[in-house]
Amino acid sequence: MPILALGINHDSAPVAVRERVAFAPEVMPSALAEARAALDCPELAILSTCNRTEIYGEVTAESVLAWISNYHKVPLEQLTGCHYQFTDESAVRHMMRVACGLDSLVLGEPQILGQMKSAYAVARESGSVGSTLHNVFQQVFSVAKKVRTETAIGENPVSVAFAAVSLASRIFTDLGQQTALLIGAGETIELVARHLLDKGVKQLIVANRTLNRAQSLAQDFGAEAILLADIPNYLPRADIVISSTASQLPILGKGAVESALKQRRHRPMFMVDIAVPRDIESQVGKLDDVYLYTVDDLRGVIDEGKRLREKAAEAADEIVDAAARIFMREHRSLQAVDSIRSYRQQAQSVSKDELEKALVQLRTGGDPEQLLEQLARSLTNKLIHAPTVALRQATAEGDLERLRIAREIIGLAPEASAPETDLPANTPDKKKLK
Repeated sequence: MPILALGINHDSAPVAVRERVAFAPEVMPSALAEARAALDCPELAILSTCNRTEIYGEVTAESVLAWISNYHKVPLEQLTGCHYQFTDESAVRHMMRVACGLDSLVLGEPQILGQMKSAYAVARESGSVGSTLHNVFQQVFSVAKKVRTETAIGENPVSVAFAAVSLASRIFTDLGQQTALLIGAGETIELVARHLLDKGVKQLIVANRTLNRAQSLAQDFGAEAILLADIPNYLPRADIVISSTASQLPILGKGAVESALKQRRHRPMFMVDIAVPRDIESQVGKLDDVYLYTVDDLRGVIDEGKRLREKAAEAADEIVDAAARIFMREHRSLQAVDSIRSYRQQAQSVSKDELEKALVQLRTGGDPEQLLEQLARSLTNKLIHAPTVALRQATAEGDLERLRIAREIIGLAPEASAPETDLPANTPDKKKLK
């Protein structure tokens, strides 16, 4: 079974589709177990971020799509038109490009590598990583590290978080006078907070499902920490709202924002919803005095930074291409181990049988020189029997390609340069095969 990488991302589908096929972190172990059972696949890993959902394993694309459709209750025809799939070397190359940030909405963004490592760790803890996926992921992580070290792909500080803050700086002439409410406490929100501070924002509020995590992040940035349930009380103070959680349901609705706008006397609010599924109801964007953007709306801002990384990306792609080719060559060679072991055991068995026969005759007074000649002749005949039969059959059937491969495997010169006597006896004249 070939290695498969199948996914739906920011280039292949809009956010309305992506949010329907996303996997929340808490359901990932059970989803992996269900998928492995349904697909009869011992090795499987799922990567789910705000911009992509991808499944990796030795499984068919058709079965994976059917399972996603059934699991998320999404019509199969909707997935068929917006997915992509890669196999073997192309699949490994794709995974490497994803880990390096070469396939991201923000070219070269570093967060995806951590997300891939998390996907691998969860799959491993769930018992769905065997030797194949383990080797693939280790090579993916190694290449990502090499790309970061040897290219300038990560030198320009551009990310979804950076793009969100850059857009805010275009809306407000002086961010130092604004108050920002950050919903969530993960890596993305941490980056947002860092970029906001760099832009001069002094008043930050961090809202999270658990207060401890909000307080931990708030302490690093001199911010206030609140629970998600407290957002309606703090929302009127917020000029900027940036949200990125793993919630499966919207956190901010139209009613809460309308109430906040009344208390703000309709001073404008800038909102960026980075989450998939979305944290802010889409109807909020229809309110006057609200400027609501989703991850898809950030594309124009991100493209500016993307151009700065394109040259570095070319060098990164060369590293990825070379690494993918080497990995697949080694992977295929490992698949030949069982065949080589069986062939060696077969040859050793033949040698042992012939040697035992010779030793018996030697003990009964046989002539040593004659016995050695007989041993060599008998051993040679038995070892070349199967290749000889294959050569005769390929020649008799006029299968020149099989004949060429067989000659190459057993170490004979190419057919064109081989003398007539090199062919096994009783084979058709080579002129008749042409």
